[in-house]
Parts: sequence; C-alpha cells; structure tokens
Amino acid sequence: MTESGTPRPEAEKEWWEEDGLPWNTKPTREDYWCLGWFAFVGVFGMAMIPLRAWLLGLDPPVMLALTGSRIGAASTGALASVGEAQNWLVYLLIGSVVAIKFDWIYWWAGKLWGRGMLDVQANQSKRAARNIARVEKWAVKLGWLGIFLAYLPIPLPIAFVVFVLAGMTGMPLWKFMLLNFVAKTAWSFIYFGLGWQIGEPVVFVLEQYARVANWIAIALVVVIMFTAFRNQSKKRVS
Repeated sequence: MTESGTPRPEAEKEWWEEDGLPWNTKPTREDYWCLGWFAFVGVFGMAMIPLRAWLLGLDPPVMLALTGSRIGAASTGALASVGEAQNWLVYLLIGSVVAIKFDWIYWWAGKLWGRGMLDVQANQSKRAARNIARVEKWAVKLGWLGIFLAYLPIPLPIAFVVFVLAGMTGMPLWKFMLLNFVAKTAWSFIYFGLGWQIGEPVVFVLEQYARVANWIAIALVVVIMFTAFRNQSKKRVS
C-alpha cells in the first residue's frame, strides 16, 4: 500500500520469469546454448522426415548403423538368421551410439533447470502432467536402473523423464551416457532376437518394400517442396 492508501502496483515480470520457461533465474550463456541445442534437435528431426522412407529402403545393417532403430535391429536379425548379415554386431553397436547422440542434451537440461524442464512438458495438458508424474514416481524408485526402461515401446515419456532426472539428481555425464549406451544396446539385442526368430518372412517383406522405398522418399520431398512453394506464392499474392 502507498501512503495514500492505494494499492502499490505490482512489479512487472521479467521476460524470463514468464510461465512456460524452464529456468527460475535469469538465463545464462549455458541456458541459451542448451535451448539452442533443443532447437537444433527439432530442426534435425524435421529434416529427417523425408529421409525416413529412404532409410527404410537401405540394407538393414546399414539402416541399423545409421539410425539404431528397432526396425533396423529386427530386420538385421532376420537377415542374420539366414546368413545374410555379416558383422551385424558392429552395425548394432554403431547404431547404439547414433541413437543416443542427442540424449546428453536432456541430461544437461535436467542439470541446468531441474524440475523446470519437467514442468514445461507437464503444463502442456492434464494428460501430459499425469504421464510425467506417473513416470517420475517409478523413475525415482528405480534410480539408475530406470535408464533401462527408457526404451520401452509404450506411449509414455519415459526416456524424457529419466534422462532429465539423471541430470537433475547429479549423475555424472559419463555414467549417464555409459548406462544409456548399455541400455540401448540391450534393447537392440532384444529386437534383433525377435527378428532372428521371425526369419525369412520378414526378409521377404523388407525386400518388397525396398523396391518402392526410394520412390516414396522422392515423393515426400516433392510434396514438401510443392507445399512450401504454394504457401510462399499465396503470401506474395496476399
């Protein structure tokens, strides 16, 4: 209150105090760098969209090495079961490294912003908040073992929460990345084994898909370029 009895105006918030931002204090150079890396990951993911069909059309071991994907591991296992995937272990290990290449960013965000990073995601919706809380509860109980559950193929943000918590709780980066590599490799072995058991039927399906996959990739690029050109033309007209 002022001397005249009128309410004292509240101080305006700084831009970095607004809701929806992960930090609780004025951001530093580290904060900007971490945020920039998240932006890069987003752009990288968008750039990979038209390449997905092309990647699926590659030789499965090569696809596994370039992406570390579940389908890459399963299809490589299928080929290995019929003797058509030499040195598959090398491809699998390379794929594990590739798959975790950006995970350190989530660890770093957890170290810098703590719960702020989880809160940003939880504030997206009530459902997101419930999912974050559910995963966090189990991740805290499991500790470092939670990293091995980060790759469960279920629609929950397990990896996101576990990786952020690793940084938030002070786990050294080298330990996090080592455990993450081991966990990813273990899951790749599981998918590889499933592909091995299925065998030739999967090989046949992949061969048929490979015949058209590259054409699908080209079509995706054409559609994206056409859409961008059309939108730009509309802006000029308006």
